[in-house]
Amino acid sequence: MKRVVITGLGVVSSLGNTVEDFTTNLFAGKSGIGNITKFDASSFRTRIAGEVKDFNPEPVINRKETRRIDTVAQYTLVAADAAIKMASLDLVSENMDRCGAIVGSGIGGVETWEKQHAVLLNDGADRLSPFFVPMMIVNSPSGQTAIKFGFKGPNFAVVSACASSGHAIADAYNQIILDNADVMLCGGAEASITPLSVAGFISLQALSTRNDQPEKASRPFDADRDGFIMAEGAGIILLESYEHAKKRGARIIAEMTGYGYNDDAYHITAPDESGDGAAKCMEMAVKRSNKKLTDVDYLNAHGTSTKLNDQMETLAVKKCFKEHAYSINISSTKSMHGHMLGAASAVESIATILALKNSVIPPTINQEKKDPACDLNYTPNQAVKRDIKFALSNSFGFGGHNVTLAFSKFDE
Repeated sequence: MKRVVITGLGVVSSLGNTVEDFTTNLFAGKSGIGNITKFDASSFRTRIAGEVKDFNPEPVINRKETRRIDTVAQYTLVAADAAIKMASLDLVSENMDRCGAIVGSGIGGVETWEKQHAVLLNDGADRLSPFFVPMMIVNSPSGQTAIKFGFKGPNFAVVSACASSGHAIADAYNQIILDNADVMLCGGAEASITPLSVAGFISLQALSTRNDQPEKASRPFDADRDGFIMAEGAGIILLESYEHAKKRGARIIAEMTGYGYNDDAYHITAPDESGDGAAKCMEMAVKRSNKKLTDVDYLNAHGTSTKLNDQMETLAVKKCFKEHAYSINISSTKSMHGHMLGAASAVESIATILALKNSVIPPTINQEKKDPACDLNYTPNQAVKRDIKFALSNSFGFGGHNVTLAFSKFDE
């Protein structure tokens, strides 16, 4: 079977808009959570989020184009450009029919949707932008990526709520395994810090209301957790077949060795408290990687900072790994960058890859009070040095969607 390697990474997030800044802040345990500035949230019960800061798309997208591309696709293009540059991929010499892009998003161009709906109500149907539909559709990030870089291979969007970008990466992996492509840009993006989106999650009672301490609000596995923190951004990974990467002399960062995905078939928003689906998902990823459960060194948890999810995931890890569960370093990087919804899995996969590459476990910050139901090693508050050879990244989405991605240190 073909081997699939990682040669490029790109990230836009509340922890930084370059891989370098993201890495520094990730391992330093810095929080990217702050007060919402994108709109007046003073009347909202939750007034904090993981916003992208100092974002400038113009080195990649000219000013005229930015007016015709929703923020979610702008984040995608900037992250994709960074991944291509890190991989030193020569777009002139590549066979573009063998290059593809799969980008997931949970909500898509909701910013455009809200603005144009206001235009409809206030000014009438004739005043809507002709770019409304192409800006707001969920496949805009993947389509814009193909157009921008000339990728003519497999291209589509994946929507599975907070598992979207994990499924996108797994599908991209499969395109290479099936010999449909040599190169795949994959990941996800979200730009959902908008009044309607935030209000919607507030109405679900899913968000933290720790408004007076934004940097301490996201506290996965902590006994005092009270909900997740919405965040935005993009994560893009450049996957290649090993043969293709070796032939062009690419620097290989890590290897993707497998994945697992399934569904709880339980509830539209709540996870199955038994943890059975999540446990089987992790087991599938390990098995597909031709590894043993005891080979797992690190797990980047879904770890949302909600009562139900964190308890379920802890139970699932125990069900899957038995006694080895206590030997695994676990962390939820959502404690730092927040919950990026459809982009979460991609950015957390990048965090996992960086942990493999640097032999450093990122921390779960804000671990202050132990929850008896969450008793594993969550790498509290400070990064830890560890030689990681095999790691997993979990993501679970509304609808019961589970996905686990498996990454290994590259060995020639």
